[in-house]
Amino acid sequence: MELATKGQLRWAFLRWAMVTVPLIVLLGFASSRLVPSGEQNVWYAALAKPAFNPPGWVFPIAWTALYILMGLALAMILNARGSRYRGLAIALFGLQMVFNLAWTPVFFGAHQVFAAFLIIVAMFVSALVATLVFGRIRTAAAWLMVPYLAWLCFAGMLNWSIMQLNPNAEALVPSSSDAQMTI
Repeated sequence: MELATKGQLRWAFLRWAMVTVPLIVLLGFASSRLVPSGEQNVWYAALAKPAFNPPGWVFPIAWTALYILMGLALAMILNARGSRYRGLAIALFGLQMVFNLAWTPVFFGAHQVFAAFLIIVAMFVSALVATLVFGRIRTAAAWLMVPYLAWLCFAGMLNWSIMQLNPNAEALVPSSSDAQMTI
C-alpha cells in the first residue's frame, strides 16, 4: 500500500477546492438571481425591518465569504477518502445546500415569510448536523462551517423579526411593473 506524501495530499485538496469553492459561490449567486432580492425587491423594500437589519451591501459580502468557507470545508471532506463518515457528511452538506438555495426564491419571490423561516430552521439543523459529522472527519472543516451557523442564527432572528413586524407580508402587493415569482 502506497501512502501519499503531504505535498500530494495538499494538491489533492487544492484540486477539490478549485471545484467546490466556485461551485458553491456560483450556486449561491444563481439562487439570489432567480428573483429580485434585497433592496432591489419592491416587496422587500416595503416591509418594516428591525433595527438590527444591516445595510443591503452587507448581505452579498457576507454570503460570498460564507460560501467560500463552505466550499473549502466541503473540499476537505471530499479529500478525506477512506473516512467512513464521508458519504454521510457529503449528503448532509447537500441537504443543507438545498434548503440554502430554496430560501431566497421562497422569501423574496413567493413572499412566504413563515415558510422561509421554516427553511432557515431546517437549514440550520441540517448544517449543524453536517458540521458535527465534518468534525468527526476533519476538525478544520467543522470550524470552517461555524461562521455559517452563526450567520444562520442571525438570519433566522432577522426572518422572525420581519415576520413579527409584517404579519400580512404575503398580502403586500408589489407594483404590477415588477416581475415577482409566483408559486
